[in-house]
Formats: sequence, C-alpha cells, structure tokens
Amino acid sequence: MTASIAIRKVFQGVATRQQMFRMFDRHAQRQNRWEDNATPLYAGEWFETGEAEQDYMFEILPPLWIRGSMFAMREFLIGSVTSVFFALRLDGQIRHFHGYCDLSDSDAVERMRLAIIERERQPVRATSREERLEHICSSTADAHRGYAGERWPVTSRGRRTITLYGGKEGTFLKLLMDLTDGEIAAKLPVHLRYLPSPIAA
Repeated sequence: MTASIAIRKVFQGVATRQQMFRMFDRHAQRQNRWEDNATPLYAGEWFETGEAEQDYMFEILPPLWIRGSMFAMREFLIGSVTSVFFALRLDGQIRHFHGYCDLSDSDAVERMRLAIIERERQPVRATSREERLEHICSSTADAHRGYAGERWPVTSRGRRTITLYGGKEGTFLKLLMDLTDGEIAAKLPVHLRYLPSPIAA
C-alpha cells in the first residue's frame, strides 16, 4: 500500500456500539466479495467512537500491539488491513477513533493519526460532499443501500446505490455519487444540512 490510498472520514459524530459494528464491514454487500482485493475499499476509512466502545474492543482479544494511546486488533479484516484504535487529545479533551490501516505500510498508522487530528481541528461546517456521501452510506440500513448490478449500464455496475423515496413515484435506486444537494440534505442529520456550497464543497 502507498500514500495514494485516501484517508477518509466515513461517519459524522460519535458512533454507537451498534453503528460501530455495522461500519466494521460496511462494504459487505459488494459484488464478488470473496474474489476481489478489497484493501483499497477499507484501508484509510476512519470514524469516531466512544470510550466505552474502545474499551470493549480492547478487551475482546489481546491486541496485536499497543503503542502509547493506540492499539491494533489481532484479527485482520482482509490481507494486512486491521482495526487500529486511537485515543487522541483534541482541544483539551480525549476523543476516541477507529481506523482501518494496512500494516504492510509502515507509515499507515502515523498518517492515519495525523489525518484524524488535522480533520478534527476543522469545524463541522467543513464537511465535504464526499464526507456527507460517506455518512449517508454508513448510516443507511443494509436493506436500503447496495451496489449496482446487471440491470444497470455497464459503466455504473459495482458502484454504490441508495434507495430514495420519490413521492408519487414511490421508491427507487440511485447511484450514491449522483445524489443532488437536495437529496443529500434530506438524508443528513439536521446540523449537517444546507451548508453554504463554498464550505460544503
């Protein structure tokens, strides 16, 4: 793995235990699940957890390693990608985060740590379109999200989809990446809606 793997926030706010477990494998519905190399899908993803959730994960199994306020899970998700948990002091308070790091890259954990610190020092209003789409994907129930299959044009197959409600038209699927600003706003928590486009972009 190289530094070209994007480090990205995939959930806004502090995940509950139930949300945390759902996000551990949020790409489970992808096609060819057992045939493709999923390292780029997972490596670089991160979100905030609570202290109790981090303590719970620490006690499940002896960690692979502990480095100061960080520890890595002994069980790997895929290949050399595993969960790394961070306790970071931000604005005078300790906050807790989970990130997927590819441990074949010796710098991955430190890059993740620095990226989380940099992002969390920005205001909530700095949430980008990509972060908002990732939050929608993470917070949508499995029954209402998926991947474009054979019924879609070849160029769309394998891309993530979301179920939308179209009023008189009923429900329909749309590519996550094609959601309009209004559709994104309707799927977000109130405090993340209707950000001015220069800030939200």
